[in-house]
Amino acid sequence: MALGVVHYALKELAVELREVAKPSIGPNDVLLRVGAVSVCGSDVHQAHNLQSWPVNVPVVLGHEFAGTIAEVGDAVSGFSVGDRVVSETAAIICGECLLCRQGRYNLCPQRKGFGYGTDGAMTSFVRVPVRCLHNIPDELPFEHATLTEPCSVAYHAVCVNASVKPGDLVVVLGPGPIGLLCARMAVLSGGHPVVVAGLTRDASRFESALKLGATHTVDTLKGDLRGLVRSLGSGVGADVVIDASGASATLRDAIEIVRPDGQISKVGWGPQPLDFSIDPLVQKNVTLQGSFSHTYIMWEKVIQLLASGKIPVEELVGCQLPLDEWRQAFDAMHAGEVIKSVLIPEQS
Repeated sequence: MALGVVHYALKELAVELREVAKPSIGPNDVLLRVGAVSVCGSDVHQAHNLQSWPVNVPVVLGHEFAGTIAEVGDAVSGFSVGDRVVSETAAIICGECLLCRQGRYNLCPQRKGFGYGTDGAMTSFVRVPVRCLHNIPDELPFEHATLTEPCSVAYHAVCVNASVKPGDLVVVLGPGPIGLLCARMAVLSGGHPVVVAGLTRDASRFESALKLGATHTVDTLKGDLRGLVRSLGSGVGADVVIDASGASATLRDAIEIVRPDGQISKVGWGPQPLDFSIDPLVQKNVTLQGSFSHTYIMWEKVIQLLASGKIPVEELVGCQLPLDEWRQAFDAMHAGEVIKSVLIPEQS
């Protein structure tokens, strides 16, 4: 038996450290010894029962993780015991639908992820389908490799579902982990200027945004986002807006500041209903694109970027704590004291 952070009921703060059994694996699985697991905002949402997705309780939390292969199934090839790896999040897919056959398994109607659909990695060992695995180089520490997943989310939103070109004015709404990583992806894609917008409480995150390459930050409660955008680039609006906020209302801001024939990539979840007209979206001939999850090639590219130091994720990791201090790690993120917390399970 090992300890795991378990979401055990669909009510607020129904999360606790429990004994969990060591998983058994099938022929196409590996047993991964977890080296590190980072806390996602969705983990915190589940802890406060604020999620907008179905959760199969009880379930071990954690979908951003890296570790070492401890066992391999009989049919596994290409991976061996001792390999250092990260895992994608699509723990369960059908493998047969049109989307799966196209390699777009992130959109499989039967997709379920670690930490809500099946047991995740906030424990010592996790069962992982071999198709989810990616090797990582020795020089990439586990606590940084855990951020491959949010980096891949950002890569998908900025480099695949949007089309940032050198010299494009890019505005990122919401300086959470995904928003900050989106800003970095925009910088790497040649976006300039790159603006990160948030609230007064995001002051420390604005500092991180600048360290990640953003050229401007704006507190939308005190500053003039629209005026700033008009003063930059062509003067007619942002070429690309990345909506990484957790509020539906920011889509209105995105529509207002994007230029005619511009792009909006919405990656932030906002369950609130919209209470405004989207006619300007039509009038301005704007492309609005949702962005969800990621696929294999994005992970491979992000691992290369992380290993080369092109994405300085150490700017985001505010604390590293043992697994039994999970509540402190969650609370620090919930309170906005850190951008990302990383948990290190005890190795046995």
